[in-house]
Amino acid sequence: MSDGGVRRHATWEPASGRSRSSSAMAEMFLPLDRLLGGGGDPRLSIDPASGLNQYGCRPLPCPGTLSFASSTATSISERAYARASDARESLMRSAIAVGIEQALDARIEAMRGELKDHFGLSRSGVEVVFSPSGTDSQLQALFLTRAVLGPALTTVIVAADQTGSGTGDTARGRHFSTATASGSRVRKGEPVAGLAHSVTSVALPLFDATGHCRPQADSDSRVLSAVEKSLADGSGVLLQIMDSSKLGWRAPSEQCLDEIRRRWPDRVQIVVDACQMRLGRPRLRKYLDRGCIVIVTGSKFFTGPAFSGALLVPAGFSGVLDAVPRIAPGLYEYSSRGDWPSSWPALRARFPVRANFGQWLRWEAALAEIRSYYSVPDEFRSLALTTFGQGVKQIIASSRSLHLLPPQETLQATPQDGGVDDEELAQPTIFPFVIRHEGRALSLADCRKIHRALSRNAGDAIAVNESGREQQIAAQPCLVGQPVALGEATAHPVAALRICAGARLVTEAWSPDGETAAANVRRELGRVGAVVSKIEWLLAHLGVLPSAEPSRGALSPA
Repeated sequence: MSDGGVRRHATWEPASGRSRSSSAMAEMFLPLDRLLGGGGDPRLSIDPASGLNQYGCRPLPCPGTLSFASSTATSISERAYARASDARESLMRSAIAVGIEQALDARIEAMRGELKDHFGLSRSGVEVVFSPSGTDSQLQALFLTRAVLGPALTTVIVAADQTGSGTGDTARGRHFSTATASGSRVRKGEPVAGLAHSVTSVALPLFDATGHCRPQADSDSRVLSAVEKSLADGSGVLLQIMDSSKLGWRAPSEQCLDEIRRRWPDRVQIVVDACQMRLGRPRLRKYLDRGCIVIVTGSKFFTGPAFSGALLVPAGFSGVLDAVPRIAPGLYEYSSRGDWPSSWPALRARFPVRANFGQWLRWEAALAEIRSYYSVPDEFRSLALTTFGQGVKQIIASSRSLHLLPPQETLQATPQDGGVDDEELAQPTIFPFVIRHEGRALSLADCRKIHRALSRNAGDAIAVNESGREQQIAAQPCLVGQPVALGEATAHPVAALRICAGARLVTEAWSPDGETAAANVRRELGRVGAVVSKIEWLLAHLGVLPSAEPSRGALSPA
């Protein structure tokens, strides 16, 4: 292990292929939870005192945790953990026959096909580029866009206040952390060699300085103006749009995107931040059919373990990419040969052969969740999410302290598509709320204290002499979405926490027996009630809660 807990992965080289392969095989025998927690940046490092990473999750199943945090991260399920275990054993058997490099490469290529099958993309010509996280995928998207539009580029970030905290750096081709997934130590904010030259960025937040969401027309106008100005300055534009944000919002509008395609068809590359994966498969295919690159993850809605990123790249990129004369050398620390599809042989051959077992196993786990989710009948997926959403709204409304934020206009079903493009995800699955206490809404700092205490046995941190029921509430570990600041008007902005529906809610509630399935959904709503009870208990002890240091990078897409 290198300093900081970042693992440097085995790299195969012609002169030392045998020894490197032996090292990789030895790594495969590490405990599975250590492998699942490796191959990322410091956000996955485990705090030895709590056993949790910066997301409040473990690389082990945690059936006792009440988890409604799929907008941030979720601990691995028993089903997904079993798949990762089986995948490791299968790879070991294959490696004995063909070698670890070839066996892993073949398995990753098969995963591409599996992911495309689940999304209905098998015959579309779309390709999949894997990465350690959604933040790493943003650097890959920048590289692809520069290959198409040229090196002089402006990244226009829509909903910059509701995307990952690393996006401000990746948008300009800069390091977003202090270490890469390959184990290299870097300086946050400094240029990634060969990727940052002639790249600038424009950040367009959805909230104004007072913490109010801008009207759709205003937001669209700001996007069009930023794109037009950047093009007038002589650069191409990478337009990173949001579908959907930390609060479950989408921006800009489809009408705005249509106008951009009409006015500048060859000078703007649209990249869709769909890391939350709260959009229907028809909408996903529509973006790709229109030439957009889409960033997805196997975590977030699908509830795979955090740090499983991928780009979905539309058909037509292959010829351009194989003709790229030079790879940004700094990109080698963020990507390896196996990340790139076999259909791009010339580009792929330029990257190092390096095993990232953590990235691979997290995607194996995520694919188990994706398969299970789409195996549930369409009607029940919609019914479960609808029933859960209605119940969450009622529970929050019954609390004197919690206040639900209003839904964003642009995320709802449009008159043109009636919600068909989003299938069951046309309805909200993220329920953000502010907490009011002593006549004021809680600040970001106070919400962080609440969030941290929720995930732990709060009775260990607070000396209480209360009833057994109160002690039970304090001890229950709960996960909700990390706090999101609402505007930057002051040094202490108001923030919202989030209760979320994820794919695992649906798969664990499903039963062919209707009464059993309905009871399972009610059980989950009962757990939401327990989460709200703990929030209210913590609020009564807010003054003695230990402070929570900001988790650097913890809100980046994963």
